Amino acid sequence: MKDQQLRIIITVTYVLFLIVSFLLPFYSFEGYSILRNTTSHLGAQGSPNAWLMNTVFIILGLVAILRTYPTGVLFTRVLGFLFGLSLILTGVFRHAALTGSVQINHPHDSLHSIFATTTGFSFAVLAVGHAIMNKGNQRYVALFMAALAIVIPLVMFNFPSLMGIFQRLMFITAFGWLFFYLKPQ
Repeated sequence: MKDQQLRIIITVTYVLFLIVSFLLPFYSFEGYSILRNTTSHLGAQGSPNAWLMNTVFIILGLVAILRTYPTGVLFTRVLGFLFGLSLILTGVFRHAALTGSVQINHPHDSLHSIFATTTGFSFAVLAVGHAIMNKGNQRYVALFMAALAIVIPLVMFNFPSLMGIFQRLMFITAFGWLFFYLKPQ
């Protein structure tokens, strides 16, 4: 795939994520809040139009793999693949239903949680590794991204009424870095 084609795919995917994560809440279940509810809640079992968010998770994962594989750096390839695959599987296995009328598929919810955790962990390791292997701004921005990947989930845990907006902030910065800034040396 040519660089120009990949840049177009990356940009379209990033914009698609922004559109779906900020507009789908208006077409999701009653009471959904961008401040309180996460993007996983948009894709939850029984959520209206959940297929949209889950499709975006899968596309983001595929594009993360496409973005990290051509780097030629084995570490980046492996961690990028793990990150992308985990994100894909986060979209395949859905969060527990948040509406009372839907019977929960507990194995799907458990797998969703495992893969969402693996997604975050692999991203943090990718950022730390990138910081170790690079110099200058690439190092400092990667360290900042690793710190965000660790601090934002802690903030989400301590302020659950704001977890939706903090998660979106984390995703916007993480995919912004991965898709547009990361340059392995």
